[in-house]
Amino acid sequence: MILGCGEALIDMIPGISSGGEPAFLPCPGGSPYNTAIAAGRLGVPVSFLGRFSTDFFGETLIKRLAENHVGTGLITRSDQTSTLAFVKLEQGQEPRYIFYTEGSADRSFSAVDLPAVLPPEVTCIYFGSIAMTMEPVASTIENFILEQSRRTGSGAPVISLDPNIRPFMIRDREAFVRRFETWAAAATIAKISEADFEFIYPGLGLDKSMEKMLSLGVRIAVTTLGPEGAMALIRREDGSVSRVSAPVVDLEVIDTIGAGDTFHGSFLAWLEIQGKMNRPALAALSDGELRDALFFANKAASLVCSRRGAEPPTLTEIEALKV
Repeated sequence: MILGCGEALIDMIPGISSGGEPAFLPCPGGSPYNTAIAAGRLGVPVSFLGRFSTDFFGETLIKRLAENHVGTGLITRSDQTSTLAFVKLEQGQEPRYIFYTEGSADRSFSAVDLPAVLPPEVTCIYFGSIAMTMEPVASTIENFILEQSRRTGSGAPVISLDPNIRPFMIRDREAFVRRFETWAAAATIAKISEADFEFIYPGLGLDKSMEKMLSLGVRIAVTTLGPEGAMALIRREDGSVSRVSAPVVDLEVIDTIGAGDTFHGSFLAWLEIQGKMNRPALAALSDGELRDALFFANKAASLVCSRRGAEPPTLTEIEALKV
């Protein structure tokens, strides 16, 4: 089972009211939340860990998870409000956000919300995004991830990191980078965009930034390249490194909301479906298998970009996509 943790919020998306006036429309979102939906729609066992509000937005968030086959048994509830994220969309530009998080439920996720023992079926834990820029949720997740990364043996989970950086949420870049490298050192997989790398290691370049991830201890470093597809470096047990890439599918782009989240969830889902979601199997992935995983995730991301909002595809839709 794949387990996600991080923010779950309401994206206020620009739209048109029933009267034809500009309006913001509430949509469930948050990077780790969208990643769970993406994996759930592909039929793999997935669950979410976090604190959700008991307000009507919180009920909406819970309902959408359940409707998309994401387990909610590890979610705690509180009467704190749900986080809101207002989104501005402009042609040819990345979405811009304003977050309202003060005292919200997901931001207040703390050690008391963690399960005493993880379900034994958990094979992978993923984390990241704006949750890692706010307290107490950032420290809660960080301590949880570090503890899980130190586990050994057949039950030790794969750890996957997607920082999904929003620079305006980070007041001290150097302090954030130090913490980021701690997270990367605990991760088996790191999925990082070009824009994320430019913020973390400005001027270093993509190749050296990815090599840096491997030097920190990451087994597979994946970067998404927009219309150029995706590329990964994998470090073998013998110390050798392979570079693998895969293209996207040429579909009309409506918007890119949820594209990176869908890629991440689909990449993890492919590994789960193929029985590769364990640390020894990841180290032994062939170049062909890694290429297949990247292309599968690219197809899912291409499909979500062809739709409005974060609406990841099903397995049937991915398999039916002609390339």
